[in-house]
Amino acid sequence: MRHLYECPMRWADLDMLGHVNNVVYVDYLQEARVDMLRTHARSPQTQGLAEGVVVASHQVTYVAPLLFDFKPVYVESWVTDIRAASFTMAYEIFRTKPDGSRKVFLRASTVLAPYVFATESPRRLKPEEKANLEPYLEKAPSKPLALGEPKRLEDGHFPLHVRFSDVDAYGHVNNVKYFEYFQESRLALMKRLSSNADLEKWPSVVVAQTDVTYHAPVLARSEPYDVWSYVSRLGTKSMTIESEIADGDLRLARGQVTLVFYDLESGKAVEPSPEVRSAVEAVL
Repeated sequence: MRHLYECPMRWADLDMLGHVNNVVYVDYLQEARVDMLRTHARSPQTQGLAEGVVVASHQVTYVAPLLFDFKPVYVESWVTDIRAASFTMAYEIFRTKPDGSRKVFLRASTVLAPYVFATESPRRLKPEEKANLEPYLEKAPSKPLALGEPKRLEDGHFPLHVRFSDVDAYGHVNNVKYFEYFQESRLALMKRLSSNADLEKWPSVVVAQTDVTYHAPVLARSEPYDVWSYVSRLGTKSMTIESEIADGDLRLARGQVTLVFYDLESGKAVEPSPEVRSAVEAVL
């Protein structure tokens, strides 16, 4: 069994290309997940899954651009794995075509862990919570995250200032905001690369895949955190940027983003210019 959520869209969800921004998709997933866990909680003992879980990791694959519509977009969610102290949810964001088939915009999975916020500690799933999840279980093999060794290079340093609005009801920075932080650090790195290579303009890119793992909470404070980003791979038409959010030596989160070089007029992936390739190769 799967849960279907009708997710309203907002005009502010769009980026400068007129597409839903890659960060906003993760917000849609969060809305669908909370709706599923709240709607199908069968007893007071299972309400904790809606209100007391933390995200351990996200794996997000962007399939096609999503444009604004006054009609909601659909998010289907289900469970793919249940363990002693965690469970994994999968999602598909789509619209239905006139012929009844689906136009899929995104597929994703999230590992969630029950959490006691009063003591800041994880806990095991209760038997009744497992029973509540089992009707939505469609077992599927998990795809391990393949993150490289973090690198702290000066060109990839970005001071991260947490905004008051970034913090959720539990006093932690919300899991969706990490995608925004990685986006900001990535743009700063690309700006530096273009400046170092004397490029007038960095080519357009679209996000194809984002993987994030959460290690420790980021909290609101006046001092900035450090985000360290570097280019870990350069392909024919794409590149991968890996990032780390840190507080000194303490690792708070890791991110890996695959970007595709993109031509806006043709709407197709393209090879970067020799100048851009040289600029990226210089920091590999």
